[in-house]
Amino acid sequence: ALIYLFAFMLHPLAHAHPAQGFDHGLMYGFMHPILGWDLLLVLVAVGVWAARQGGKVRWQLPLAFLSAMTLGAILGLVGMSFQGVETAIAASLMAMGLLLMLHLPLSRGVRVAFVAIFATAHGLAHGVELNQGAWQGNVSPLMGMLTATAILHGVGYGLGTQQHKLLQWSQALLAGAMLGLGANLFFSV
Repeated sequence: ALIYLFAFMLHPLAHAHPAQGFDHGLMYGFMHPILGWDLLLVLVAVGVWAARQGGKVRWQLPLAFLSAMTLGAILGLVGMSFQGVETAIAASLMAMGLLLMLHLPLSRGVRVAFVAIFATAHGLAHGVELNQGAWQGNVSPLMGMLTATAILHGVGYGLGTQQHKLLQWSQALLAGAMLGLGANLFFSV
């Protein structure tokens, strides 16, 4: 209940493309994932989830997210979109929260596909916004966004490898926050 209340209070801040106050360029793109609660949570969660996996999927999940988000952003930059992108973003929050909580035995292909679908929706929303700004045609914001994405995956990966009880508890808190915020966004779209 507290997590849902917290998510409800943050609702105005939790959109796929918040206005950060940066006019354009690399810094705008870099701050985009950091200041957008939905993307921040998903990026850290992908890193945590990757750290919990074995074998090649540990690096394939973040790479799939980064690649699919790039593709989605490019599609958005050229003007493609779909009506339910905000709903897909909210669903990605809830799905990643559940995946962190439940430890489902999914095949590597299914895990990578989930991450790629979520990333494409996030990238598409950001690409559409970048296409509408004064920085149209400038790849700097996209490069900044991808750099921050990789860093946040790394932060999540570091968190996911920790064995300390307090840090393991924070992983459960992350999953709960994602479920609450995702539900709030889902029902307000």
